[in-house]
Amino acid sequence: MDFGLCEKIAKNISRVIVGKKQAIELMLVGLLAEGHVLLEDVPGVAKTLLAKSLAKSIGGSFARIQFTPDLLPADITGFNVYDQKTGLFAFHPGPVITNVLLADEINRTIPRTQSSLLECMEERQVTVDGKTHPLPAPFLVLATQNPIELEGTFALPEAQLDRFLLKTQLGYPDKNEEVRILERFQETDPFPLLESVATPEDITELQKIRRSIRVSPPIREYIADIVHATRDDEAIQFGGSPRASLGLMRAGQALAALRGRNYVLPDDIKYLAHPVLTHRLILTENERLKGKSTDHFIEKLIKRVPVLSEPASSP
Repeated sequence: MDFGLCEKIAKNISRVIVGKKQAIELMLVGLLAEGHVLLEDVPGVAKTLLAKSLAKSIGGSFARIQFTPDLLPADITGFNVYDQKTGLFAFHPGPVITNVLLADEINRTIPRTQSSLLECMEERQVTVDGKTHPLPAPFLVLATQNPIELEGTFALPEAQLDRFLLKTQLGYPDKNEEVRILERFQETDPFPLLESVATPEDITELQKIRRSIRVSPPIREYIADIVHATRDDEAIQFGGSPRASLGLMRAGQALAALRGRNYVLPDDIKYLAHPVLTHRLILTENERLKGKSTDHFIEKLIKRVPVLSEPASSP
């Protein structure tokens, strides 16, 4: 199958979303790499519209959960309902039974409810009353956080942050993009007119092919060197885990495919280091008090870790 389909999906999304090419690309990286994406940004920058446009473009189902303090795990996973006619319990599926799930303001609900997503994200299944229900394929969680309002929020635990393959932002549009937004939405909403350009089966096939993208031994060593450097830096209290290494490799494969290659380059890994690692590292208290960010240290690590002399090349 031609990975040019991904370009068609990106262009289709751009019929609704103005600009944001990097965010769209990273979202497709997460989809092909069978990961999940955390969007941390202010309200009103089209996070929901982006998720809905992706779901519609791939012909998949979409569900949105507005996370609130009173939300319960069963509100996400579903629950069993007793049927008086049959005398049996019937499973009533929750919104997580979908292809694209928007977990809106995920840090506004209690940890117990947040943790109910762990099995869904990692195992692609939900277990209710001892019975396991598989999730449809593909399955992608796009979670959002508002970085401004912290009152009444519950920070995601490290174990759940680590389940997200990527963390990125949309950011404000520039002036020209904002003018285009006004023009595009002046008379009509383009989203209802959006049509599918792929099927869920197409995406699962692309995910299988993505696994065959070549990762040479020097690239694997380069990935390991970067992640190990996060563990050896005195400013970083907790570095990346092996899951971070695997995520960086899989994301590199997906990015290479999106850019029309069947092999991963060191530049792919450099480009993805920030979105893959930034939410997985914990700085020392001293560095946090200085106002330093994990992005600052990731940039230093990328400059410090040498690229091996045998870059990956097309076989």
